[in-house]
Amino acid sequence: MRLHDELPVDHRLARVYRFGAGAVGSFLLVFGILGLVDRIDFFGATGEDVAGLSTNGALSVLSIAIGLVLLAGAFRGGNFVSTLNIVIGIGFLLSGFVNLALIGKDANVLGFGMSNVIFSFVVGLVLMTFGMYGRVGSALPHDNPYWRARNTHQAALEEAARRAEARGLPGGRAPAH
Repeated sequence: MRLHDELPVDHRLARVYRFGAGAVGSFLLVFGILGLVDRIDFFGATGEDVAGLSTNGALSVLSIAIGLVLLAGAFRGGNFVSTLNIVIGIGFLLSGFVNLALIGKDANVLGFGMSNVIFSFVVGLVLMTFGMYGRVGSALPHDNPYWRARNTHQAALEEAARRAEARGLPGGRAPAH
């Protein structure tokens, strides 16, 4: 079974996934545009401050690209945006670690500062939380489509009991076949 097949496209969790991608994507898009408007050096290792974060032209273009991908995912919705949030969230976490090691070095081609590293960690965790919401956990409710897909036998028993109860059978037991 593939993860993206477990959730119906119109499930209420899709709104959570879309909101996360839309909010982060919008911020990244605005941040990238503001960085380009300042006409900063494209690969400057120190970067210029924009919206409290250090940036250069390369980071601005990358922010716009990732912002557009997240906004496109939010527009598409469904399981796709959930998976996209998780993947991009992991990318932000990895970026935070890599760029932490590059601060103050000539290899800092994105002009990261410590505020950018913290931002990468926070945004990575936020995106992963939005992407995994209602999808991962030990106490998912039994009406959750992810729980039902992982516990097909128990879900079938519960569904049979619900149907039997709806037909008025005593104790919600399904009739014997």
